[in-house]
Amino acid sequence: MSRSELLLPAGDLVRLKTALLYGADAVYAGTPDMSLRTQSKFSLEDLKEGIRIVHEAGKKIYLTLNLYIHNEEAAKLPQFVETLRRLQPDGVLVADPGVFYYLKENAPELNRFVSTQANICSAQTVKFWQSMGAKLCVLGREVTFAEMEEIRKECPDIKLECFMHGAMCMSYSGRCLISNFMADRSANKGKCAHCCRWHYKLHIRMKDGTVRELVINDENKDNFEYLLEEDFRPGEYYEVVEDEHGSYLLNSKDMCLMPRLNDLLRIGMDSLKVEGRNKTEYYAGVVARAYRKAIDDYYKNPEDWNYNKYMPELMTLQNRGYCLGFHDGKLTNISQNYEYTRTLGEWLFAGSIVEWQGDDAVFEIRNYIKAGETIEFLIPNGLDTFKLTLDEFEDAVSGEKTLKVSAGQGKKIRIRPEMWGRDVKEIKKLLPQYVIARKFQGLSGENAEMYGHKLKEWDTLCSK
Repeated sequence: MSRSELLLPAGDLVRLKTALLYGADAVYAGTPDMSLRTQSKFSLEDLKEGIRIVHEAGKKIYLTLNLYIHNEEAAKLPQFVETLRRLQPDGVLVADPGVFYYLKENAPELNRFVSTQANICSAQTVKFWQSMGAKLCVLGREVTFAEMEEIRKECPDIKLECFMHGAMCMSYSGRCLISNFMADRSANKGKCAHCCRWHYKLHIRMKDGTVRELVINDENKDNFEYLLEEDFRPGEYYEVVEDEHGSYLLNSKDMCLMPRLNDLLRIGMDSLKVEGRNKTEYYAGVVARAYRKAIDDYYKNPEDWNYNKYMPELMTLQNRGYCLGFHDGKLTNISQNYEYTRTLGEWLFAGSIVEWQGDDAVFEIRNYIKAGETIEFLIPNGLDTFKLTLDEFEDAVSGEKTLKVSAGQGKKIRIRPEMWGRDVKEIKKLLPQYVIARKFQGLSGENAEMYGHKLKEWDTLCSK
């Protein structure tokens, strides 16, 4: 059985390099005009450079052409495909059958991969795309593990990919119309307004037809709860919560399949995808190194593999609470986050080493740091960290020294060789360019209570 590929998102060149540094086998990227990521920071020149970097590292890169085209986009297709032929990526992700057919006829040398947007949820659909010349199919997030295992057995001669970490969409395979309806922004063209994350207010309709806001105050807030019950899920109640922040009816938690990673590896899924091209390089680095270590450890000793070794690393990411997606079966109310839309976590992205100038490290600040605080550098090729406490901060450009430093406009500090407390030659090997660092912030009050509640729900979910 071949080893599963760890596939990371690359929203720009920095995130691409960070993902590779922390163990990605492959990355996927796209340009704003013809992919489902209108916020992509890649220019054509960046893509050329990114492909060169990836291939020199012996890794793979896949480009996205996965929008559903209208006539306007169809007119751009010939020029875009010619560009793809010059770039020579390792695969092109496609959802629209018309685009797939155009690639087959006009660029047959390119590997055609079928995107999750194509809603592939059965072996029959995989076989159809395989007959059309697809080299890989990305299964829909709605596929359960039991279904995935059947598909793998029935389709042994084509590569299969699945999502294992990242944001979940409340709509079927991301094919959402709420954003079109409410914000005139098409989710199927990469312009999703994330209406499912917005807060909503409860109203009541009176018998005379008037609509009034349902005011919840200190006097009545403990008198009742609002629960939704779906006809075919008797006894399974979905709480409708409103507080001073609003109500979150459609806000899903983030997917994390680390507790079920051994399932995916055991059946030989070819590619394990992480969602998040709009996330930071900190996200890319943390997720890549956690799953890299977990995957490698599984192949060394599958019998003794335990997900608890790797979860603390993933918990350092800001998240909406984790769920297992559809892996174990249908979604339940535990997969929704009714309390808040913001992400929570006890750690913050402190910054990264953007370059070494001789023996000086240039560190870009991404969050407020004060003198005496400890930052943790995440060492690649494992889960170890290197801790550093600075008594002052030297501006990398002006040389000005301060006792605190804030992020903004590319703010950078200089870390001198003597500040590390170890031989700088060792440090440069241990912490190469693009290494990321974090700082502990902790949570208090309402945020701590919410975060603790989500952790308990997660433990309950994983233990089933």
